Amino acid sequence: MSHALLSFATVDPDTLSAAHPATLYHLVGGEWLSSPTVMDVHDPMNGEVFLHAPDPTVEELQPFVDSLQACPKHGMHNPFKNVERYRMYGDVTAKAAALMRHQEVMDFFTRLIQRVMPKSDAQARGEVIVTRTFLENFGGDNVRFLARGFSNPGDHLGQKSSGYRWPFGPVAVICPFNFPLEIPALQLMGALYMGNKPVIKGSETTSIVIEQFVRMLIACGMPASDLDLLHAQGPVMGELIERAPIRNIQFTGSSEVAELLANNTHGKVRIEDAGFDWKILGPDASNEMVEYVAWQSDQDAYAASGQKCSAQSILFAHQNWVDLGLLGRIKTLASRRSVEDLTLGPVLTVSTERMIHHTKQLLEIPGAKVLWGGKPLEGQGFHDACGAFEPTAIFIPLNEILKDTYFERVCTEIFGPFQVVTLWDDSQLPLVLEACERMNHHLTAAVVSNDVIFVQKVLGHTVNGTTYAGLRARTTGAPQNHWFGPAGDPRGAGIGTPEAIQMVWSCHREIIEDFGPVPPGWTLPDPS
Repeated sequence: MSHALLSFATVDPDTLSAAHPATLYHLVGGEWLSSPTVMDVHDPMNGEVFLHAPDPTVEELQPFVDSLQACPKHGMHNPFKNVERYRMYGDVTAKAAALMRHQEVMDFFTRLIQRVMPKSDAQARGEVIVTRTFLENFGGDNVRFLARGFSNPGDHLGQKSSGYRWPFGPVAVICPFNFPLEIPALQLMGALYMGNKPVIKGSETTSIVIEQFVRMLIACGMPASDLDLLHAQGPVMGELIERAPIRNIQFTGSSEVAELLANNTHGKVRIEDAGFDWKILGPDASNEMVEYVAWQSDQDAYAASGQKCSAQSILFAHQNWVDLGLLGRIKTLASRRSVEDLTLGPVLTVSTERMIHHTKQLLEIPGAKVLWGGKPLEGQGFHDACGAFEPTAIFIPLNEILKDTYFERVCTEIFGPFQVVTLWDDSQLPLVLEACERMNHHLTAAVVSNDVIFVQKVLGHTVNGTTYAGLRARTTGAPQNHWFGPAGDPRGAGIGTPEAIQMVWSCHREIIEDFGPVPPGWTLPDPS
């Protein structure tokens, strides 16, 4: 940790322990502040306390309210004000991207992610790479280009109308635990680029990662007063939203909290919430692709212990794939996962008991059976608050899934290594599409087929916002090279692209310039 490249860091991921716990700090009004009330954060792998995080009461929120009130509705910058800040953020972004190119910095964030959200090196490092690539995409002039507008000729000389991307001013970013760097970083930067002043709150168990990222941004030239960082539990953040003049909230997390926020703020939210994500394997099965499709299905369902909003929740497997042994191959691949390499780890928000109960509920459905897994994970020492479950697949007949008695039960998302599998044949495609239509959350999906007519049929009758199509289709993917977000909900948030940033973090403002001379011979019109 003595390397100059890591001068921004205040923790060492490899020494975090009960003997060497780290302390987290708020950032508000440009100053790092402690809290008189502190919560212990436990290492999910062994249960020991290894972090001390602020646990503020509502009485401690006034500095955050004051800081957000100091930001006007027209933002920190906009196309008519402080335009040099677009270039400044291009420079900050370029410096941060270059810093994250260094192995020491990449390793630092990878290990820090793994300590608070245990997942394999490939999964954690992938999160760092996505974040770095996003920063590379928006370095230099690309921040300025996010504010590109348009103009149209007016009705007469001197008149024209112009559309501008305008900030909201004081905004909030509320982030989940499962991607403690990627999601906060991408949404935070989008908010800053467009001229807003954000307050950001991560999950109280993983927010050390975003604190270190913010410290890196400051080291790269970002004014410390441009954002506020609040470490807090949900109800305290809710109180801040009530008291501060927050004009837009981007929330990533559970659908229950999303709906609560939408109601409490009268709709001033952009949401990326639950995803009961489906994958349809088309009829054109092939021996050459069985291994790959099985590998991708294992990755989609069980990477990061299934704790991805884009995780494969239900697999509609055509009988042709099953005849080629696909399910057996997925079972074999799932069995290779282990705690030792963190390809399987603690489930941070779903208890073992909850997963056992859900398994029993599904097995009550006629024809249901365990394909693999279905049992608690033995021989681990995870923190008691974490779930521990084997990679699991429950088979349920398609006709039973569609029954009103069972549909909601089957389509309940379990944020862990858990999926439903069903079979279909050529005559049952309408039933598969009916199931997709009846689902409530439309985040990601996959149509695994090279049959263009079949793919077009499925795509034309579904709505999921991020949908992969083709024999290499997946449900999970890196959002730095494409839009990622739900569809079918006007509150839906996007992430990763210029369009996503513009949609979530700016609004449209139309300015009509009219400098032309008064028309020759003009006289005062008749009042009528």
